[in-house]
Amino acid sequence: MSTDPAPQRFVVVHNDEEQYSTWPAGLPVPNGWHTDGFTGSQEECLQHVSRVWTDLRPKTLRDLAGR
Repeated sequence: MSTDPAPQRFVVVHNDEEQYSTWPAGLPVPNGWHTDGFTGSQEECLQHVSRVWTDLRPKTLRDLAGR
């Protein structure tokens, strides 16, 4: 019998500036943040973030620069 805890699950969240983070699944997402639909281990979520968050500038700055 293993005493290892079950792996913790995370969700990928983003804010209105299209900045991404991970958040423990099952906890309420903080105000101003929204889930993007991806759930997994923290490592899987971080890999997802690295694929989708390719421009680290906030959205308002990207919009000002014309993307």
